[in-house]
Amino acid sequence: MIATNNYFNQIDRIDFSALPDAFKKGHEFLVKATNNGESWTSYQSSDTVKKTIDIYLAKLNEFVNNSKQAERKQQKKGRQQQTDKEIMQEAMIKQGIVNPDGSPKKKIKKTAKLKTEEFQPVMVERIPEELRYIKRFVNLNRKTKTKDEILRFINSLQKAILEKRIRKTSHYAEQITFVQEKLIGLYNDMKAKIKIELKPETFDALKKITGDEKVMPSVNFIKRYISMNGKPGMKEKAKQLLQQINRAMDKSKVTDNDPYITEIHELKKNLKSFTTDKLQKVLEIEKATLNGLEGILGCACQQLNGANEIPAVMNSMDFANLEFDTIGLKGKWFDLIGDPSSNFTAMVFGKPKMGKSYLCIDFAGYLARHQGRVLYVAKEEGLDYTLQQKLNDKDVAHPNLFVASVLPDNLSQYDFIFLDSVTKLGLTPDDLTRLRRLNPTKSFIFIFQSTKDGKFRGANSFQHDVDVVIEVPEKGRAVQMGRFNQGGEIEIFDSYPRAA
Repeated sequence: MIATNNYFNQIDRIDFSALPDAFKKGHEFLVKATNNGESWTSYQSSDTVKKTIDIYLAKLNEFVNNSKQAERKQQKKGRQQQTDKEIMQEAMIKQGIVNPDGSPKKKIKKTAKLKTEEFQPVMVERIPEELRYIKRFVNLNRKTKTKDEILRFINSLQKAILEKRIRKTSHYAEQITFVQEKLIGLYNDMKAKIKIELKPETFDALKKITGDEKVMPSVNFIKRYISMNGKPGMKEKAKQLLQQINRAMDKSKVTDNDPYITEIHELKKNLKSFTTDKLQKVLEIEKATLNGLEGILGCACQQLNGANEIPAVMNSMDFANLEFDTIGLKGKWFDLIGDPSSNFTAMVFGKPKMGKSYLCIDFAGYLARHQGRVLYVAKEEGLDYTLQQKLNDKDVAHPNLFVASVLPDNLSQYDFIFLDSVTKLGLTPDDLTRLRRLNPTKSFIFIFQSTKDGKFRGANSFQHDVDVVIEVPEKGRAVQMGRFNQGGEIEIFDSYPRAA
């Protein structure tokens, strides 16, 4: 039994190079957390560290015990193999199937193979990136694919390697290299379409590898629960999820020994409340709870939202070929701003009564109609007649546009957030940086008051930290000075087609 008091004595007997990556990462975490066994203070004082290490040790013991049992069975099988063969030979002679010399006496009908002992995969929080790509490759077997589809697969795999989500030291590096070479060879030789046929031995070998690790049922439930956060129309899906959790617990697929049983009970309580409360239209996960659940998944916030970190150092040729998502602005907004990335930041400033709020209300309506859910925080005017008049004047009221007089703690359900104004909200540059860091996939439009000489109120660092800078220097005219379309200009009160 490997435990905290004997870990560093026991691991000398373990060949970590032969273990799945999940155990290597667990070992590295334990070594770092305990200063290579010199200090167990963080294990004793931090519930998160203790829980992580306890889970790792439990799974390591389970894996080692299973490996020892399999080894003993193999040795026993080897010793018995000759005896079993002799017994089978005698039985077949008695039944008249073969002659004493072993030659067949009559045609033998094929019989179904006996079921072997079911393989037990290692249960993990997340399937390694390598196994995801290997599984994707295996699933190509006997399917017809276009040249573009194969190219997208190659680009995706090479991007994962480039971003070091797949490393040369990976336990599956050899298989990934094989997949990459096969895909490139296939792409170079194929015409418009091709039906992919893998050799049976290749298919079987790779298929077996993809079963080495399996995501815990509890973690799959947590992922699905997070994906419902802040989205309308989730009542039926929430009911189904609750039923499936209950069935999994009834069938002992999720037990009291599960490391995330506490979180599962909390999920059940929240799902039951959401599905039975007719007034609650959206499943809202508290910020602290959401952070805890995402932590279980290992930065799932980035994984679920599709955000991938770009390496600090890249070859210029590789960087030039990277694809960045843009919003796809059209009409007058493209003329003013250009086409910014999907998580852009902008600042708008101008003297009072020049039209900056009209401009932003109009932009918020466009984004709500064409791009996603928008929150307009009207701290300066509040939810009063003036704001209502601007909404009606611009004809931008829409189910995707929400207004508020305060900045909510939870912004997860919105794609674009307007803060009118940063000055009235009392936000500092550090506050805005923190907002962006906590919501890396959101776009923010910060609105500032201006001084008498036309400069915005606030530190100069505000202007340097955003992608788009829009000034309203005179009544009804907006000028853009940012990164995407410097010099863009529009008239705020001019009449444009509503779709623009």
